[in-house]
Amino acid sequence: MVEKYGFSSLTAIRVLRVSLVDELEGHIDSLLEALMKSEVLTRDDHEEVLCLLGPRARVRKVLDILECKGEEAAKIFFSICSHQQELQTYSKDGNANQSQSKEYKNLIQNHKDVLRRRSESMLFYNTRCGEKILFSEHYVNLLLVDGHQGLEIKRHEVLSFGQNRLSLQHKSVVNRKITPDELFFKANAKHPVKKVLVTGVAGIGKTILVQKILFDFGENRSKLAFDFILHLSFRDLNLIDKPTNFRDMVLRKNRHLVKELDNILAHDEKLLIILDGFDEFRHYRKSDVDVFVTEPGEDAEVLEIFGSLMQGELLPNASVLLTSRPAAIDYIPVGCIDRFVVIVGFSLSEVRDFFLRYFQDLDLAARMFTVVSENDLMLTLSYIPAFCNIVCCILKESKGLCGESPRTMTDIYVQYLVALLCSQTHARSKPVLLEQTAGTPHQLSDVVLQLGRLAFQRLMEQQTLFYGSNLDPAILEGCSLVSSFLDKTVTQEPGCTEVVYSFVHLTVQEFFAAMYCAVTDDSLPDAPRHAPSSEEGSNWGHLDLFKRFLSGILSERNAKLLSRQVGLCFRKEKVENYRQRIVRELRMLCENGAHILNHLHCLFEQQDSCLALTVQPKALRINVSDETLSQMDLNVIKYFLNLTKGNISELDLTGTGLMHKGLRDIQPFLVRCGNLWLGENNLDMDSVQVIVDVLKESDSIINLG
Repeated sequence: MVEKYGFSSLTAIRVLRVSLVDELEGHIDSLLEALMKSEVLTRDDHEEVLCLLGPRARVRKVLDILECKGEEAAKIFFSICSHQQELQTYSKDGNANQSQSKEYKNLIQNHKDVLRRRSESMLFYNTRCGEKILFSEHYVNLLLVDGHQGLEIKRHEVLSFGQNRLSLQHKSVVNRKITPDELFFKANAKHPVKKVLVTGVAGIGKTILVQKILFDFGENRSKLAFDFILHLSFRDLNLIDKPTNFRDMVLRKNRHLVKELDNILAHDEKLLIILDGFDEFRHYRKSDVDVFVTEPGEDAEVLEIFGSLMQGELLPNASVLLTSRPAAIDYIPVGCIDRFVVIVGFSLSEVRDFFLRYFQDLDLAARMFTVVSENDLMLTLSYIPAFCNIVCCILKESKGLCGESPRTMTDIYVQYLVALLCSQTHARSKPVLLEQTAGTPHQLSDVVLQLGRLAFQRLMEQQTLFYGSNLDPAILEGCSLVSSFLDKTVTQEPGCTEVVYSFVHLTVQEFFAAMYCAVTDDSLPDAPRHAPSSEEGSNWGHLDLFKRFLSGILSERNAKLLSRQVGLCFRKEKVENYRQRIVRELRMLCENGAHILNHLHCLFEQQDSCLALTVQPKALRINVSDETLSQMDLNVIKYFLNLTKGNISELDLTGTGLMHKGLRDIQPFLVRCGNLWLGENNLDMDSVQVIVDVLKESDSIINLG
């Protein structure tokens, strides 16, 4: 078996160790038995191996023992492996015959029919009329990235989406587009692709991808080489609160497989397991487990079963597709992932096509697209399918933004809220009474605040799913407005029915949370008090957008609009206290050179030049280093610097991913800098020319690095 490599059997164990673990993990029991019969292993050796948990760990221990026993033992080991390989080939031929039997084929087709019925249609984003949209009208753009580092995210995922999307697409040498059918295909691969991680920001289409895979498989359109696909959602798994086993987890939703499930799991090389929504898992921060199960019928906590699947201790030959938002990927055991894939959202032509399908009128759709194209903020976020629908909703209800076009994120969401309220009440002039149920009037502002309280409480706990059994019924009863902002999923479980709610998009939850915080008597949250600990993943700035919304809502223009249209009451002293707080904190950050980007965004959300002029720091130091800057980021930096006079003491743009276009955009401000830091940006010759032009023009620059 090893002669072709030109080295001894003992050396082969060391050189081929990784591939041996992969090949033998599914046959460790028969291997141990054969090594015992050949007297290569002693009874003590055998017991020492069995003390370890999981087949891979046991294979590694066997290899360790064999290295200590010498060349002869290694030769016998390879002879046994060769014999087992022949038996396995014979067994596979038998299984192939079995898999082609009529009963087996009928079982496969029956399962495909079930998957097709479940996934053939879906509710479309924020549509509330119950119509069904075929999958042929959806897009799922997948980009293959080079390893875990391609998925790293240090800021709020939605805010960094635009820049990350461009960055991934520019790395075309490393990253390439693939189709869903290619997820598990790897040309010229030494090892098969077994574990695939698909990530994407909220609303980008991860669950749509899963449903499309299931639908195509059920329709026999898929080229995926599997006999069975088992779909498990973490929303459903959250409802399991006691030890269970993988077999029972599957049967909760697949009772039609009860007679043949053991046979299906026994031939796991033809099985794909889809685990959808890891970021929604209650226990995702504890997924690095060291307790494993190896049999489908072995009881354990859901977390341990998940870890066993990912680490290959349970059903080692099965393929696994895991989906997650970027916020949770740091908790995934990435060492076992064979392929990393990112969903990058719509292309520009697909945004156009989405507008056409939404407005159902070619001229109207073209006119609305032109409106959005002239607004960088709205266009960038329209690449996210769920957000594209929000934009279309605003355009439809506001007649194409005949008034002032939104300039900030808060402007967009305020218009979105007002647009949906108008479609519900059919009149902008009736904000007080929304509905009457059992003679009790529902004030519009009360409903909004109830949703806001729910959004705020769960945002601070970093929760996006709300189970009906844990909610105050007053939030949900007697008001159809709730369904405009909350998605509802009914989960059938053995012996009970559980209703699961979530806001239609993560950013909608953040917006409602900010409205609640702005209107109530609660004090404004301080970042240190409410931010999660570093152990809980505070590095991705999960409150950044909430803070920007809070600033925009407390601006005079949006406060007046929300008061007039929704009936929300803002206390003048709270608005004024917040404005003073922005000025105070910005002045401090400018003077000490601390990171300032999100505070600049909060100032930009206010859209009040007088406020910016009152900052007046003793020294103007702008530090935005180590944050990949999007066009929106550059716009807010320019907005602030345009309103300040005199020299800029320091501008730190280190590691911001700046390229020629961005440098040229901020060139007038570079001339005013005393200390300018541009390191770690991979600047090309065009960028260098911008710097040369700055140096020729500037009398201020003392240090350039």
